[in-house]
Amino acid sequence: MSNEGPKPTNLPAAIDRAAVERVLARALELQAGTSGDTQDRLTEAQLLDLAKEVGLDATHLRQALAEERTRVAIPEERGLLAALYGGASVSAQRTVSGTPAQVLKALDDWMQRQEGLKVKRHFGERIVWEADHGIAGAVKRIVSGRGAALARATDVAATAIALDASRVVVRLDAQLGANRASMAQVNAGMAGASVVAGGVLVALSFPLVAAVAPAVVLVPAVWGIARASHTRVVERAQLALEQVLDRLERGEAGRPPTLLSMLAAAVRG
Repeated sequence: MSNEGPKPTNLPAAIDRAAVERVLARALELQAGTSGDTQDRLTEAQLLDLAKEVGLDATHLRQALAEERTRVAIPEERGLLAALYGGASVSAQRTVSGTPAQVLKALDDWMQRQEGLKVKRHFGERIVWEADHGIAGAVKRIVSGRGAALARATDVAATAIALDASRVVVRLDAQLGANRASMAQVNAGMAGASVVAGGVLVALSFPLVAAVAPAVVLVPAVWGIARASHTRVVERAQLALEQVLDRLERGEAGRPPTLLSMLAAAVRG
């Protein structure tokens, strides 16, 4: 007779992905609770060793680490403006060839020359631009033919993290909160004007239906137009970010424009 104890029969033969994530999260939580504050973090080398132990490809883990480092914590958009007019942030991410310095240099050249932006901050592996609303910025946008897709953004940022010696994970983010706020101001101004117009009509002894008509008709109509306008701005900004990354992949983002392309863009403008 075997001396082995009864084997559990209620354990699944395989664990699904959600269960794996819960188990790993709980294990890390337990380790953090018993090892003290100084051991709550893992180094990249320790994480790579852990990946080998559980059978994860180191290349995939490095990719996930690079993407995590490019991630920008953007709070979930809530509130009246988000509900009425939609989101105010767009982002795009890609893995491209080069080093972080090369990629950021190419992006900076493109943003300043083609998009009419100027550097707001440059720190480490991240650059933040803002729109150049001066004459120089306007001329650059006209000559490049790029329009104002990113010029309406409050901030445009790029983060580049090395994946290995020859590849970089780059993320672009654009914040369009100011454009959304301006749409809301237009709507609020129309609402106020409608109320004033209604009050004047009441004072002139017009029927109540006629007095409230401006607010009932114009305010929703203007809101619909403003929401659609903001949506188009967001979509154009999203497309502009994707196009920049397309050019970066092809190695075209850092190239100066030719005289012929500048003339053609000016004619189109």
